[in-house]
Amino acid sequence: MGVSGCGKSTVAEGISEALGLPFAEADRFHPESNIAKMSAGTPLTDADRRPWLADLAAWMAAQAREGQSTVMACSALRRSYRDILRSGPPQVQFVHLDGPSELISARMSARPDHFMPAALLQSQVATLEPLEPDEDGVVLDLRQDPDTLVDAAVRWLAAH
Repeated sequence: MGVSGCGKSTVAEGISEALGLPFAEADRFHPESNIAKMSAGTPLTDADRRPWLADLAAWMAAQAREGQSTVMACSALRRSYRDILRSGPPQVQFVHLDGPSELISARMSARPDHFMPAALLQSQVATLEPLEPDEDGVVLDLRQDPDTLVDAAVRWLAAH
């Protein structure tokens, strides 16, 4: 979890490969209307996100019914969003990639083919609610290289 550009997809794919679990990119679940809004520089509202989050929870729940754990790259910015995600499968753990917004902005500017403009980063930073003590998760410093982040996440997941 984390704001756009923090490295969620890269790290989640690495976790997926390391653990041999199916990977899903939450952005691919967005309806066209959400992508159009973000592409135009308009932040999503909670009403925009709710059906998208419900679809993500349903996908994870369907995988869990098949006996399959999953790995997903998803912003999960607010506690209420994470609550929706937790409503699907029996257990959800979060790996929050956190770090300086200046670094994230630079990363976003370097990926011109992504629909999420760097201009929306501050709205995501403002929306982000850190994991609370009762949430099953870990915070990792995104300034570390991807392999280090994947290793730390896999170790944390194995211990929990």
